[in-house]
Amino acid sequence: MREEVPLNDPTENKGPKVPPSYPPRTPPPQKKPVEAPRPEPRTKSGSTALPLPGPGQAPLEARRPRMAVRNRRVSNWVLSAEPWAAGKAVRYVTQAVRGWEYSHPRDGCLEETVRLLVDTAVKDAGRRVSVHLADQDGMLLVVVLSHTAAEPDQSVLTALAGVGGTVSCGVDASDEGRRIWALLSTEPPRSRTPAV
Repeated sequence: MREEVPLNDPTENKGPKVPPSYPPRTPPPQKKPVEAPRPEPRTKSGSTALPLPGPGQAPLEARRPRMAVRNRRVSNWVLSAEPWAAGKAVRYVTQAVRGWEYSHPRDGCLEETVRLLVDTAVKDAGRRVSVHLADQDGMLLVVVLSHTAAEPDQSVLTALAGVGGTVSCGVDASDEGRRIWALLSTEPPRSRTPAV
């Protein structure tokens, strides 16, 4: 009598395994890496809550968001915080402004403003300074970041306000360091007519 062999018996010999004539199918890669949403703790008023400092720790402060410039022409340069940085920044800013076909402010006003901004940032003793230029509603915004934790110094504002064509100027502290800025008019200066 013949003995029956079960189908899943390892002793069964089916012959040598032959690899398939086509490559195995692999799933397509994901289009975006999956990231879980980051929870934001909220208080009853809807503002973001900061954890309370522990003993011996300095109080936490809410920091301003990083600077973002949108929907306008922009140029940026990062320079070493060296004495020559102001001259290099003046050349870059002047080329960009003339490339945007603005004839005002004149080169002298533009140079004085950029030198004041960059020289002030270099004095903060950081390793680099960032110069940002943008056109804003027909005006020029020049922002310089020192990338240090220097406190805002208001003394430069008087000198900036004295430059012809300055509409507004300011200084503040951000996550990226001290930020100094000036908004310059691109309109030609009005000629004064003598009163009769």
